[in-house]
Amino acid sequence: MSKSTSISSLDRRHLLKGAATFGGGLVLSLALPPVMRPAWAATAGQSFAPNAFIHIDHTGAVTLVMPMVEMGQGVYTALSMIIAEELEVDLGKVRLEHAPPNDALYANAILHIQTTGLSSSVRAFWTPLRQAGAVARTLLIAAAAKRWGVASETCRADRGTVYDAGSRYLPYGELVEAASALPIPKPDEVALKQPKDFILIGMPAKRLDSPDKVNGKAEFGIDVKMSGLKFAAIAISPAFGGKVKSVNEAASLAVKGVRQVVRIDNAVAVIADHTWAAKKGLQAAQIQWDSGPNATLTTDDIFRQLEEGSNQSGAVARNQGDADGALAKATQRFDVTYRLPFLAHAAMEPMNCTVHLRKDSCELWLGTQAPTLTQGLVAELTGLPKDAVKLHNHLLGGGFGRRLEADGTLLAVKIAQHVNGPVKIIWSREEDIQHDMYRPAYYDRLSVGLDETGKPLAWIHRVAGSSVVARYVPPLFQNGLDFDAVEGAASPPYDLPNIHVEYVRVEPPGIPTAFWRGVGVVKNVFIVESLIDDLAAAVKQDPVSYRRSLLGQNPRALGVLNLAAERSGWGQPLPAGCARGIALQSAFGGFMSLVAEVEVTPNGMVKVHRLVCAVDCGIVVNPDTIAAQVEGGTMFGLTAALYGAITVKNGRVEQSNFNDYRPIRMYEAPRIETYIVKSAEAPGGFGEAPCAIVAPAVTNAIFAATGKRIRTLPIDPLLLKS
Repeated sequence: MSKSTSISSLDRRHLLKGAATFGGGLVLSLALPPVMRPAWAATAGQSFAPNAFIHIDHTGAVTLVMPMVEMGQGVYTALSMIIAEELEVDLGKVRLEHAPPNDALYANAILHIQTTGLSSSVRAFWTPLRQAGAVARTLLIAAAAKRWGVASETCRADRGTVYDAGSRYLPYGELVEAASALPIPKPDEVALKQPKDFILIGMPAKRLDSPDKVNGKAEFGIDVKMSGLKFAAIAISPAFGGKVKSVNEAASLAVKGVRQVVRIDNAVAVIADHTWAAKKGLQAAQIQWDSGPNATLTTDDIFRQLEEGSNQSGAVARNQGDADGALAKATQRFDVTYRLPFLAHAAMEPMNCTVHLRKDSCELWLGTQAPTLTQGLVAELTGLPKDAVKLHNHLLGGGFGRRLEADGTLLAVKIAQHVNGPVKIIWSREEDIQHDMYRPAYYDRLSVGLDETGKPLAWIHRVAGSSVVARYVPPLFQNGLDFDAVEGAASPPYDLPNIHVEYVRVEPPGIPTAFWRGVGVVKNVFIVESLIDDLAAAVKQDPVSYRRSLLGQNPRALGVLNLAAERSGWGQPLPAGCARGIALQSAFGGFMSLVAEVEVTPNGMVKVHRLVCAVDCGIVVNPDTIAAQVEGGTMFGLTAALYGAITVKNGRVEQSNFNDYRPIRMYEAPRIETYIVKSAEAPGGFGEAPCAIVAPAVTNAIFAATGKRIRTLPIDPLLLKS
C-alpha cells in the first residue's frame, strides 16, 4: 500500500481491509519503566509505552485497558467515550480489556488504589484518560506529518484517520510503527480538546456492555466454567462470632456426588461434582453451632449502645462560628434524634469465587471492586508472592460496596487449601444476606436554633455509628474522625453561619460494617433535608421558598432546586391524599434536587407515583447513563426507605431472602423524570448520589400529606394509619 492515499481513490472499507495486513501496534503506558508496563506490552511487536491505557494495533483497532470495574454503572462506556473523544475514533472501534491488579499503573487518583467506588471513576480518570488519548493522537498526527513532510499543525485527526490540508489521509493502523519511534510528549504538554469541540462527550451513547448482557455472552464471576471444576456450598455460623460445634461428615459424604467436607473455624463447605449435590450434602451435614459471645445480642441492645454514644462528645468534623453561643440566643430551638438501621447490599449476583490453588500459585476468577487489595490479602493468606496470585476479574452483578471486601474471596481460598484442583464457591441467597458486611446503623442528635426571621442561627449535629473508614483505610481515620460518616452533614448546601458537627465512633459487637452505595451521605441527606423541612413548617414557609432563602452562596444548588420545582409543577394541586416533597443535596462533586409525588392510603401504605430529578454534576459524559443512574439509584434508595432494615435477634440476622429483605417491586416503581443542567464544571461523581436524595423527598411528601414526620427508617405504615 502506498504511504499516502487520495481520498477519492479508496473507500473506508477497502482502507481498513488493507490496514489489517499489518501486525504489531502502538501501546501507550504513562512513560513507566518496562518492569511496570502491562504484560502485553512486551509482546505487542514494535510497540511504544507512554501510558498504560491504550493499545492500537496495525488494523487500527483501539484497546482500552479498563482500570475500573463495570457493575452496572456504565463505566465501561463512559471511560471509553473519554478515550475515544480525545483520540478521535468512533466509540464502536474501542475494545475493552480488564486491567490486571497494579496500583502503580491503574490506581484511582481519588482513592489512591485500584478501586472502583466512591462514585469516582469518571472524576478520577477524566484527566488521565483525556491525556492518554491526546498523547496518542498527537503522536499519530506527528507520524503522518513527518511522512508527508508537512507541519503537524496543518494536519488533523478524525474517526481514526489523519488528514492533511489537501486530499491525503492515513488511517491510524498505518501510523503506529512510525508513531512508536517518536519522542513521547509529557501528558500535560499535549493540547486537550475544548468542551465546545466535543463530539462524543455529552451525547447519548448506547452502553457497550449491553449487547452481551442481553444475548447471554456476558460473563460474571458466577458463570466461570473450566475442566475439572468442583463446586462448594457453604454454611457460615449464623451467630456473629460463632464457631462450628459438630458436623455429620458421614451423612454428607453419603450423598451422591459429594467428595469432601471442609471445616473451618466459623464455616463448613461441602465439595461436590455439581452444585445440587453440594447443597444436598450441606443439608445432610446437620451442622451444630456454638453461638459464641454474641448469642444474646439484639437490635435493641445495639441502639441502646448507639444512643449512649451519642451523648458523648466526639471528633470535630466542622466548627464554624459559635454554634453553642448562637443556640443560646435563638428565638426558636429544635432538638431531634434520628435512627437509621443496618442495611444489606443484596446484590443480584450473590458472593462467589472460583479458586485454583497450586503449590506455587493461586488463580482466582471473581468480580471484585478492589483487585490489588484482594490480591495482597490472598498473597498474605497463602504465603505466596503477590505476583503469583493471578486475578481474572469479571463483570459484577451488583457491587454497591460489597465487592470492595475480600472476606468471601479469603473464605474461598481457605476452602481451596483443602481441595485438589479448581473449586467454585457460591453463597446461597440466605448466606449472602445473613453474612453481609452491613451499612452501619446510626443514631444522630441535632440541635438547631432559629433567628427572629426564621433562618438557622445555630446548627449542631452529632453522628454516632460504626467507622468503615477506620477498618478499611486506617490511615484516613485521623483524630477519631470518619470522613465518610459525616459526608452530607459537615457541608450541607445551605448558609449556616454557626455550625458544629461531630462524629462518635460506636462499634456494634461482632457485626461487620462496610461501604454501602453512599454510606454517610445517604443517611445525612435524609436527616438534613428532613430537618430543613421541619424548620420551614415551623416558620410557616413553603419548603422550596425556605430553601431558596438559604442558598445565597450556592448558585448551583439553587439552580437544581428551581429546576426540580419547575418541572414537577410545584404548588399545583394534587388529588386528595397526595402531596409533594422536595429534597436537595450536594455530594460527590455535584448537586441534585428531587421532588416526590406521594400518596398515603388510609391504612398507612405509601405509594410513590412520580419522581422528578434535576441534576448538575458538571460536564456529563453520557446523559443516558445519568438518567439510568437516577432510575436505578432512586429505586435502590427507595427500597431502603420503604423496606430496608437488617435486624438482629440472639446474635443472628433475622432476614434471609427477598421475602423478608424485600426490594421494591416493578408494580411499585414510580414514573421517573431526569433533567440535566448543562455545565462546564469538572465532572462530579454520580453512581451513589440518587440513592441519598429519594428518602427525604418521600418522607417530606408524607409530612405534607399527613403532618407526620418520619425520623426513623424504614417507614412504618402503622405510624401513618389515619
